[in-house]
Amino acid sequence: MRLLEAARLAPSACNRQPWRFAVALTPEVRRRIVEDGFLPGLGMSWAREAPVHVVLGMERSVLTHGVAAAVAGVDYPWLDLGIAGEHPVLAAAELGLGTCWIGWIRPRILRRIVGWPVTVRPVAVITVGYPRDADPRSTTGSRRRPMDELLRWL
Repeated sequence: MRLLEAARLAPSACNRQPWRFAVALTPEVRRRIVEDGFLPGLGMSWAREAPVHVVLGMERSVLTHGVAAAVAGVDYPWLDLGIAGEHPVLAAAELGLGTCWIGWIRPRILRRIVGWPVTVRPVAVITVGYPRDADPRSTTGSRRRPMDELLRWL
């Protein structure tokens, strides 16, 4: 619940809060998410082992999805979903939990699995569990770009 509360409190454009969450705890639903809801080809059967799957969905809105995107040239709900999805990932790391954000999904099938109406589009699955590494925040051996490639001081 702490992870979901962190997501719920995320900021959003015009405070529209377009996110929706479905939490899969049972092995059968997690199996269906992995086997049916993920696109084939990447062999992510390991995801079934994660004890929690959070399906992140976007509630479509004419105002923020159509008008704002046309006027500003920015699709704000996608930004909102990124923020709302990353809040629980950061909260999980603080609690010593590991996560994996998975966007290699079949949205229509996931929508049926979690029982959302057609107005909600699944956009990602975030798996949550205890990592095999002792410290999930460790970047030892990480293939992260160095800061000097990413940062420009003005």
